[in-house]
Amino acid sequence: MSSQLLETIKIVDGKIYNIEWHNNRFNKSREKLFQKKEILNLEGFITPPKRGLYRCRILYGKDIDSIEYIPYTPKIIESIKIVKSDIDYSYKYSDRKEINSLLKRSFDDIIIEKDGFLTDTSIANIAFYNGQQWVTPKKPLLHGTMREQLLYENFLIVKNIKSSEIQKFSHFALMNAMIGFQIQKRITIKP
Repeated sequence: MSSQLLETIKIVDGKIYNIEWHNNRFNKSREKLFQKKEILNLEGFITPPKRGLYRCRILYGKDIDSIEYIPYTPKIIESIKIVKSDIDYSYKYSDRKEINSLLKRSFDDIIIEKDGFLTDTSIANIAFYNGQQWVTPKKPLLHGTMREQLLYENFLIVKNIKSSEIQKFSHFALMNAMIGFQIQKRITIKP
């Protein structure tokens, strides 16, 4: 796996979203992988466009390598296939070849099942509603910034979820830095 890491930050009309959660993951990743103890605040490096919705893409290793601002268009997802894999994506790497190799053309996205439990889609953390609480997988592939914020706020609880348990839930949601927490109404999940 490439050693170059990635942070994707939502920017709307010049406002930077969830920067404290991105800073946290960014600095923890640098410390763990590159033994960099210096705490950096990404906000000091970002010069956001003043109008529009952008995906701020920060590539980094020990230091910040590049920052770009890409107009954001959401991915339309209507069908998801559950795919088994032993993939490791515990850090947000810019190299997504392994994840992309799991995608099938007959589906818009996938939910990766690892060690018998659901984890994430190729682009987002997931959650299911059991009638009382939103439940997110105990062991996601990636500890996304939106997921971490919602756990901190006690909006989500963690639990191991098997694919056979999906029908027990009334709602399904995707969450990531760009879409926030989004309840899905038109997605079909195929085992």
